[in-house]
Amino acid sequence: MGKYQTLVIAEAGVNHNGSFELAKRLVDAAANAGADYVKFQTFKAEKLVTETASKADYQKENTNKNNESQLEMLRKLELSLDDFIKLSEYCKEKNIGFLSTPFDLETIDFLAPLISFFKVPSGEITNYPYLKKIALLGKSVILSTGMCTIEDIQNALNVLTANGLSMSDISILHCNTEYPTPMHDVNLNAMLSISEEFGVDVGYSDHTLGIEVPIAAVALGAKIIEKHFTLDKNMEGPDHIASLNPLELSEMILAIRNIEKAMGTGVKEPSESELKNISVARKSIVASKRIYKGEVLSEFNLTAKRPGTGISPMKWEFVIGKEATRDYMPDELIDEDCCENE
Repeated sequence: MGKYQTLVIAEAGVNHNGSFELAKRLVDAAANAGADYVKFQTFKAEKLVTETASKADYQKENTNKNNESQLEMLRKLELSLDDFIKLSEYCKEKNIGFLSTPFDLETIDFLAPLISFFKVPSGEITNYPYLKKIALLGKSVILSTGMCTIEDIQNALNVLTANGLSMSDISILHCNTEYPTPMHDVNLNAMLSISEEFGVDVGYSDHTLGIEVPIAAVALGAKIIEKHFTLDKNMEGPDHIASLNPLELSEMILAIRNIEKAMGTGVKEPSESELKNISVARKSIVASKRIYKGEVLSEFNLTAKRPGTGISPMKWEFVIGKEATRDYMPDELIDEDCCENE
């Protein structure tokens, strides 16, 4: 899906606050930061929530309107279907992948021609008709698992695979659906449990403050990282405060790319860059005092000092007890052919 080992999805979500122009600026920021994809959310509020659905606590806190329903809040965060078509085209211009999460059956059909794979959000993982419809379209799926047990994940996978997808078509993201997620609730090792249980590519959808947890996830083997970002954390809206600003997004992606390089092959051997330092940092057997030809080499006239261009101190026991074949001055390296058997 991406040109790097780790697919980075910059989650714009609804941080455009219902403004198409702001959404374009979010595309710009994600592209400039080096993300592989910028992701939005495609929904019609009336098809997503009932009139009586309340907001989550974090939504109440971050929108400062406790009496506002979730429906009223989401209406202000909608973009039109035409806006998403334009955004997909704009992403092509900016050389970044376009992605948006559908939240109902109609938007699944709408987005199918615009995206290369589906991203299933945590809230839809128990939505049977939703999962079935996505599976029948035959595209790869990234499945977020906030609020889930292993059994929840297995049930969702059963729906997807029963309707045409293979396990190789599916990637799973560990996730915690609290904004922001407290560090003690991250449970990053659960990502490894998911990998072991299902044998698929895993990743991490992060809602913590800061960038260290997704970086750690990459070091643990995450193949996909998803992270919310915004142009301004002080904007009114449910997700801004738990999002990265553009500079932080750039720093996170740079750190991820560095971690990818740092992981290496796993073979323990000197790297090309350090080969030149072997002779500088290691030691050789040298004379600790004046040694005369024929004198027995011993711990009393030998020591180990840099550089490592002579006999390795690992051959200490081999050298001890031999007779010097020539004179040596203090600090002079003992030669390979310096000594002979008694």
